[in-house]
Amino acid sequence: MEKYLIDTNVISDYFCASLPKNGLNFLDSVIDMVPFLSVITEIELLSWRTRTETELIIKEFISDSVILELSEDVVYRCIDIRRNKLLKIPDAIIAATALCHNMILITNNEKDFRNIQELRILNPFKL
Repeated sequence: MEKYLIDTNVISDYFCASLPKNGLNFLDSVIDMVPFLSVITEIELLSWRTRTETELIIKEFISDSVILELSEDVVYRCIDIRRNKLLKIPDAIIAATALCHNMILITNNEKDFRNIQELRILNPFKL
């Protein structure tokens, strides 16, 4: 069974109900398993300035997720990506996390990740 790492932008689209039906159904199934998030996504989600009710929903979502921390492997993979692909650090960490854990990255930000050939990407807007 495939494992998926969910990027912050997709979580935002999910909570805003802006995903197309196929993308929403797919993400529902991924979240029903157990969502995997990079520690960067956790930081980004908790940095949103939002209503208290929304913040509680986000915190509950995070507590139901597996947060993948910055392991030594992720750090060195991130360094390699940054040297060779010139990604911003948060995106490089997310890409490195997906690669080190052999996961498919669910994102609608394909342009920033497209030059990482070994990275598998799934865009829920294109399902």
